Amino acid sequence: MADNTPSLQDARLTLEDRVATLTLDRDDLRNALTGTALIDDIVDTIQWANQSANVSVLIITGSGRAFCAGGNIKEMQYREGDHRNGPFGGSALELERKYREGIQRIPISIHKAEIPIIAAVNGPAIGAGCDLACMCDIRIGSEKATFGETFVNLGIIPGDGGAWFLQRLIGYQRAAEMTLTGRLVHAEEAVQLGLMMEQVPAEQLMSRVMTLAQQMAAKPPHALRMSKRLMKQAQRHELPDFLELCAAWQGMLHNTDDHVEAVNAFVEKREGVYRGK
Repeated sequence: MADNTPSLQDARLTLEDRVATLTLDRDDLRNALTGTALIDDIVDTIQWANQSANVSVLIITGSGRAFCAGGNIKEMQYREGDHRNGPFGGSALELERKYREGIQRIPISIHKAEIPIIAAVNGPAIGAGCDLACMCDIRIGSEKATFGETFVNLGIIPGDGGAWFLQRLIGYQRAAEMTLTGRLVHAEEAVQLGLMMEQVPAEQLMSRVMTLAQQMAAKPPHALRMSKRLMKQAQRHELPDFLELCAAWQGMLHNTDDHVEAVNAFVEKREGVYRGK
């Protein structure tokens, strides 16, 4: 791939027909976010996608057995006489800094993502891995998908912002039950709760997600990105202010070549050809 594609260490990145696929590729650690370079890989990929005119949609999935196991629990283990270091060692102030400069870069980056992000949940999404899936716009998983907001089981909280994302996704009461029990939610229940939009057979997962991604990527690029941004803005604006924003952005889009092409294609009953202008 061209277009200043980031150099990734523990993930693979492909681009086809304006759809980028980021595959977390540390099956040896069940794609854990700590003890790997996956935090940097995710953040760098989203920054690249935001800046690339050739990307309209990003898919995030995992290789091997898991979608993402979250934090590497072995790195948290402490025995008497040990010197605690690594990502979970240090004073309270040092750990606060490590969280801000480490895993919290993921929710900030995804929050700023201009392109739609689809999680293809191929297996367990546990702890910060569950939260990573919840940060995406849409989640589709296989029958092997499992979600767990399991931090309380380890005597900690969702330090990556999971308590913010989960309750907005499935409501406070259900999010509280998941968070305060630390239980696992399997694929069928995940669909019922709204954690996943769909469950599909494992062998069909990527083809189903790619079909959805391509439906989005076929739309006028500016309108697609601005629609995603508009939905995010709607979460934090009062209606009068939001409508002002809608009017301003709509004025921009009415003056794009892609809008003209979209209208002509609709009237002429053909597929539009868009240039991002």
